[in-house]
Amino acid sequence: MTQSRYTGRFAPTPSGFLHFGSLVAALASWLDARAVDGRWQLRMEDTDPPREMPGARDAILQTLERYGLEWDGEVAFQSQRFDAYASVVDRLFNMGLAYACTCSRKQLEAYGGIYPGFCRNAGHAREGAAIRIRVPELTYRFTDRVQGEYQQHLGREVGDFVIQRRDGLYAYQLAVVLDDAWQGITDIVRGADLLDNTPRQLYLQELLGFTQPRYLHVPLIVQPDGHKLGKSYRSPPLQADQATPLLLRALRALGQDTPAQLASATPAQVLAVARAQWRPERIAQRTTVPEADLH
Repeated sequence: MTQSRYTGRFAPTPSGFLHFGSLVAALASWLDARAVDGRWQLRMEDTDPPREMPGARDAILQTLERYGLEWDGEVAFQSQRFDAYASVVDRLFNMGLAYACTCSRKQLEAYGGIYPGFCRNAGHAREGAAIRIRVPELTYRFTDRVQGEYQQHLGREVGDFVIQRRDGLYAYQLAVVLDDAWQGITDIVRGADLLDNTPRQLYLQELLGFTQPRYLHVPLIVQPDGHKLGKSYRSPPLQADQATPLLLRALRALGQDTPAQLASATPAQVLAVARAQWRPERIAQRTTVPEADLH
């Protein structure tokens, strides 16, 4: 892969404000692209309006700007891509590769998240039903740049998965694959909480004839009490006046050098040094952040 072909992206969900874990993922993605003079695009994954927090979209954009993480081109919004998703769902359904499912959550509770195939050959009408994609009884594997080799047998470990929900909204698995292909993404750098989603996305890429991107899943930021940082658990939003110290903490979480003189630097100066010194091979598979680094 030539340097000029690298295209990365950051794709936050506006269900809350960016927190320290978000910053680590965004920074890793930005540095991985900029270190090879690649493009870095921003996509708002706003496919689920009921979960969207008022004001979160603008807050995310403002935070990225204040932390110096500038993107290329216009921000893409998944909410403007529904026609493209609908076209693919229709095609997969009409080809018999997807089907309507009327199962309730209660019916599936006992199966540990693995769909047992109740509706696979039922021939239900689409109206009021979820749409599931048929998965093959195959193992999908890839080599992650940090986590190493990962594999998953789709039939035994996942089962047929949803690509369009019962309420008509489109599932993350479908939207992310279509949008990464549409935006020409060559490299995906994101949190390790999405590692086990990747085989499903590899299957969809194969089914739709898309090129497989390279993957780098950065470690989850785990607090000393064992909880991961996230929007739902004690994860304070990023403060604009803390950009430099939080960027330095994020760099340390990624195993990168943080020279002492950067403590008084601007965010742009921190990023310039980090870009020149970026070493993704130093990223650990798991990171615990001291309590003091969360504030």
